[in-house]
Order: sequence, then structure tokens, then C-alpha cells
Amino acid sequence: MKLRTLGLTVLGAVGLSALTACKKDEAPAATAAAPAPAVKAAPLPADTPLPPEDTAPAQAPQGGGTVRGIVTFKGTPPASTPIDPGTDPNCEGMDLVEQPVHVKDGKLANVLVRVQGNVPGQSTPPPSSMVVVDQNRCTYLPRVQGAVVGQPLVLMNSDGTLHNVRGMAGKKQLFNVTQPPLKTREAQPPADAEVIRLKCDIHPWMTAFVVVNPNPYFSTSSEDGAFTLQGVPPGTYTLEAWHETLGTKTAQVTVTEGQEAQVSFEFVAAR
Repeated sequence: MKLRTLGLTVLGAVGLSALTACKKDEAPAATAAAPAPAVKAAPLPADTPLPPEDTAPAQAPQGGGTVRGIVTFKGTPPASTPIDPGTDPNCEGMDLVEQPVHVKDGKLANVLVRVQGNVPGQSTPPPSSMVVVDQNRCTYLPRVQGAVVGQPLVLMNSDGTLHNVRGMAGKKQLFNVTQPPLKTREAQPPADAEVIRLKCDIHPWMTAFVVVNPNPYFSTSSEDGAFTLQGVPPGTYTLEAWHETLGTKTAQVTVTEGQEAQVSFEFVAAR
């Protein structure tokens, strides 16, 4: 099964502008002057609608075979890092720890598993459906997802506070989109961008990744470590499992029409 995907263009008006420093909220002391109430997230305003057919995940490719597997983690995961959200009341309810290596019961989440390179016989244009990154409670959701080269990437702000989305490829800035409360934008990175890191200068703990692939056969491991790639044409392929801090693992897989192949990956804690 392929993952929800990303690509980047500017939806409506794209503002490429830098921002700075970001915080979260804490309840004020009873004796302190009450701050202005938080603006609650609401449906997107009528001037920036996202048609349901554009935001729905793309349908899995038909025919072919299926690749299923589990991503595991051996050893003790790195300790999570506390987040100081500051005093932005719109961040209420966000996670207060940074946990790039998300392990539960020995299973590793947020690993992007993909078929490497071009797939023979696949000359279809990129999906018209949009890959959506939502800013919700001062957190990017999802943290890791895939996109086909050229697929539209929509940046959504569901919070009642200002954000920005800075897209980076290594140390190179690809775009910087201002996100007013309850607005959407679209951004388009260069065609050769492969791993795009998203960050917010206003809320500096916010991080997400979009892995851009030449074919639509990719999936992100869930909390139980599971991933599924559907509709893969028959053939022998190299699968890559990518993690934001642990690097990559590869494995060979042979796909047969109408059959299911099993492939698993194990990441090991640093010694």
C-alpha cells in the first residue's frame, strides 16, 4: 500500500517568507491578568476550501501483488526530549516530548518503506490527490509520509495561531510559507528534492518529513511497526526503509501477481 503522499505547489497565494521563534501555552496563575482566549480551530474559511476529492488519499494501484512487513527495533531506544511549549494557548493538548525514535513493544513507527527507483511499465502521471500536512495543536501531522514526484503538497493550519512551514533539503531552503490561522497553502519544491524536512520557526519543536519517490509504492510503518505496499507490479525490487535519525535499511523482494510477499526490517540501538 502506498502512503499518503506529498509534492509541493502554492495553493491560493503562496507566501515565501521567514518567521521566528515559537511557543506553546500554559494555564495562567489565578492572580495573573487573564490572556486573550485561545482561538479554537474551526473549519477552513470559505476562501480556501479543499474539495474532498482532492484531499482523499489516492487509491491503491490495482492488480499486481502485495508486500507486507514489520519494522522492529532492537535495544534501548534513545530517551525522549522534553518540549517547553511556552505560553501559546492554541498549543493546548500537544505532546510535551520529542520522540523521533518511536518504539512500542519493540516495534518502530514512522519508517518510510518504499520501492526504490523507477518501476518498469509505470509511466502514469503523479496522483491528482493532494498530500496534506496538518498543523494541529502546534504539531505537524503526520510526522512522516511519502509523495510521488510532482504530487501536490498542501500545508494546512488547523490552529488559531500563526505558523510558518520552512521546507529544507539538508541545509538548503526549498520554500518558506507563512501560515495564518485556519488557512491553507501549497508549496512546490524542486523536482530533485528527495527528503524534505518541514520545520516551524515560530514553534521550533515542530518537525515533519516528506519523502519524495519516483513511483507510488511506499508506506509508513504504524505504531505496531506494520507497513503494506499494494498493487506492486510483478518483478524483483529493492525495498528501502528510511528513518529520520536511524538511517536506512534495504532488502530484496520478489512480487508475484495476486500474491503476498513478506519483508521485515530491524533497526538496532546505537552502542
